[in-house]
Amino acid sequence: MGGGGVVTVGKRIPLARRQLRGGVGLGTPIGRAFIVVVLMWCVAMPLAAQDTDDCFFFCAPELKIEPTFTVENLFSRHRVAVMNGDVQVGIAQAEREVVFETVVALDIPTEIPRVGFTFEAIIAPFASGEANPFSGRTAAELGRTSIRDNTPEIELELNLEWLTSEATGGWVGSHFDIIDKISPSERPMDASAYTHKLNFEVDTGVNIFNWLPTGNWLRNVELEGSLDYVATGLPRAGDRIGNELFLDDASRWSFSLVFVIPLVPLIP
Repeated sequence: MGGGGVVTVGKRIPLARRQLRGGVGLGTPIGRAFIVVVLMWCVAMPLAAQDTDDCFFFCAPELKIEPTFTVENLFSRHRVAVMNGDVQVGIAQAEREVVFETVVALDIPTEIPRVGFTFEAIIAPFASGEANPFSGRTAAELGRTSIRDNTPEIELELNLEWLTSEATGGWVGSHFDIIDKISPSERPMDASAYTHKLNFEVDTGVNIFNWLPTGNWLRNVELEGSLDYVATGLPRAGDRIGNELFLDDASRWSFSLVFVIPLVPLIP
C-alpha cells in the first residue's frame, strides 16, 4: 500500500452523490418524499376511522412518527485510500457514529396472520456532507464548514411478525422485515441518482407504558430496537468514488433505537 498513515475521520466518509441539477421542486427527491408523506397522511386519515375488523386483504392503516438514533458501522469500520490521481496519499477509516433520523411510517396490517406492510419516509435533518447534491457546490465554495446532507430516503417493507404482543401480555412484539430501500446511489457504476437496495431488519418493540390504564395515549408509545443489514447497493472493496478508493466493503450493519409515536389514530 502507498504512503500515508491510518486516520480516523471525524465525519461520515462521503459515498456516491450524483450532482442533481435544478431546484427543490416536486420532481426532486425531497419533493417526491414530501408527496409520499402527504399521500400517507391522506390515506391514513379516512381509513383510520373505519372498523378495524372490516378488512379486504388490507386493514385500517396507522400513521406514526418515529424519532430514531442509528449507530452506523456497527460491527466494522471500512477503510478508504485517499487518492491524488493514481497516487495514494493516505488512508481514512469510517467512524462508528450515531445519526439522528426522523421517520414517518404508515403501517398497513393485512388479513393474513402475522403479515403486514410498512411505507416509510426517512430524513436525517442534522447529517452533513462536503457538497450540495443538487447544485454541486462545495462547502468551501459557500464559505461553510459543511453542507446539510438531508436527502430523504423511502422504504417499502414486508413485515413478518414472529412474536406478537398478545403473547407477552401487551409488553413486547417483534418482527422480521424484508425491505426495498430507495436511497441515493452509492456505487460508482450506478446509472441512477437513487437506487434500490435490499435490506433486512429485525425489529423488537417494548410498550414501555403498558402499565397505564386502557385508553391512555401513552400506552401506544413504543421503544423499539432495530438491527439492520443492507445486502446490496453499498460500495465494495475496489470501488473508487471521486478521490476515495474503498479498501474494504462498506459496513452493512447498523442498530437503531426508535421511539414509535402514533399520530393517526392517536389511540389504535
